[in-house]
Amino acid sequence: MPQSPEPADDRVLIVEDHRLFAEAVDLALTAEGYDVCRVEAPADPSSPGTLVASILKQRPRVVLLDLDLGRFGDGVRLVEPLAGSGAGVVVVTGSTDRARWGDAIRSGARKVLSKSEPLSEILAAVRRIIAGLPVMDREEREELVAEWTRHRFEAQGLQERLELLTVREREVLGHLMKGRAVREIAGLSVVSEATVRTQVKSILAKLEVSSQLAAVGMAHEIGWRTPVL
Repeated sequence: MPQSPEPADDRVLIVEDHRLFAEAVDLALTAEGYDVCRVEAPADPSSPGTLVASILKQRPRVVLLDLDLGRFGDGVRLVEPLAGSGAGVVVVTGSTDRARWGDAIRSGARKVLSKSEPLSEILAAVRRIIAGLPVMDREEREELVAEWTRHRFEAQGLQERLELLTVREREVLGHLMKGRAVREIAGLSVVSEATVRTQVKSILAKLEVSSQLAAVGMAHEIGWRTPVL
């Protein structure tokens, strides 16, 4: 298998769907003398391989990667193949979810930075990677990966509880996630309100929560998909 070409020493590639932010970072890096280019994420979320190939074709030394890439979806799935190619991946994100940060780090990102940080922090990370220096200490790295691990086990527990629901209870939870009240659910399902209330009570008991709002929040947290209603 042919080896990937060596990355250009000073090339920084930006993968960011927020155009204004991307332009600001581009200008700042260019002013520092870096060779900067950008690759837009496709609208098709099922084509990560195509995007990775487009990025690697530019032979970047550093990739500045957003986690939320519009219709393409979660950018974290790009981290492992990019890092595996030898590029230094720095995630620059508006997300404050430290479990997602940990997922990026365990996948091979060298650093995660918040978009609320000054541009000088991004420049410093790029400068250190190109100089062959570390950009994150071991303690911070382990803390973020541990956060991801905790979240993964919590999500697994939530999923197991959701799987306890009957088909009908899943339908009711789906209605609740769409903001429908008990009366409306009863009308749509052609059953009594008392029946729906009993079903809601069973849902809360199985999910070990005390309110409909908490049940809906739990389902959203793990990306649970509602039945077709």
